[in-house]
Amino acid sequence: MLLAVLALVFGLTLLVWSADRFVDGASAAARYGGMPPLLIGMLVVGFGTSAPEMVVSAMAAADGNPALALGNAYGSNITNIALIIGLVALLSPIKVNSQVLKKEIPLLLAITLFAGWQMFDHQLSRVDGWCLLGVFAVVMGWSVWQGMRNPQDGLSQDMDKELSNNTMTLKQALSWLVLGLVLLILASRLLVYGAVYIAQGLGVSDLVIGLTVVAIGTSLPELASSLMAIKKGEHDIALGNIIGSNLFNTLAVVGIAVLIEPMDVDPIILSRDWTLMFGLTLALLLLGIGYKKLGRINRLEGALLLTVFFAYTAYLISSAF
Repeated sequence: MLLAVLALVFGLTLLVWSADRFVDGASAAARYGGMPPLLIGMLVVGFGTSAPEMVVSAMAAADGNPALALGNAYGSNITNIALIIGLVALLSPIKVNSQVLKKEIPLLLAITLFAGWQMFDHQLSRVDGWCLLGVFAVVMGWSVWQGMRNPQDGLSQDMDKELSNNTMTLKQALSWLVLGLVLLILASRLLVYGAVYIAQGLGVSDLVIGLTVVAIGTSLPELASSLMAIKKGEHDIALGNIIGSNLFNTLAVVGIAVLIEPMDVDPIILSRDWTLMFGLTLALLLLGIGYKKLGRINRLEGALLLTVFFAYTAYLISSAF
């Protein structure tokens, strides 16, 4: 058990560090490749911070633990909105200036509904996986199109400011990109081994471990990048990270895991975890879009999101024993 705990702790630490290096390298490489700042913010950074969820879920599915893979993806989405957005808003109210983000939040809600519909038969097949990845490809194309139509969007301005602080050479960027990816895979292997062994030793389901320890751990890159963005006053980057990550988790992370290992879906995932994920996404829509005013998530709303997260986590832990 001690070895599993050490593997879990070391895996999480290495995961956060390598994800940060991977995103920095990918962002700099994309800038050298001529990608517009808005697309770097939406695609490279937003989805790059979801690389831990993708690798961990793929590893879990390959090892025959699909519940851990699904719990990681949905648990990360819940953590991203309730914990990260809640904490960030509590520290500094979030203003939503980007028109692109205001279009992506309703899209995220629609995709969450689609994911719930897929699970109504309590199964996720390879056909479901291909559908998720197909929708992901369409969303990526739409995001690129929106980004090219709005070159002066608020997110673009924030990202341009952020990229100007990155002084990596192209060689350094490519080196960190490759090294970060290799270490991500290694860290994910350690994390999955430790999480599964601990779950079996404590008699806790893979699903609960995925929804709590693994989900929070793989969401740490989003937490770090969002806190740094808020510190610099780059509110749209902070929110863009979360929206991009949740889109990636719902479509690509689950889609890849299901292609590797189709799974039976426990009814409680739909009634408890998906329902909460949908409710939080709806709340994000209502708060982020705003009504006849600038979208804004204030400190009180941030505190309410945090309360939901801690209540949900406490319920999961109490029900596991």
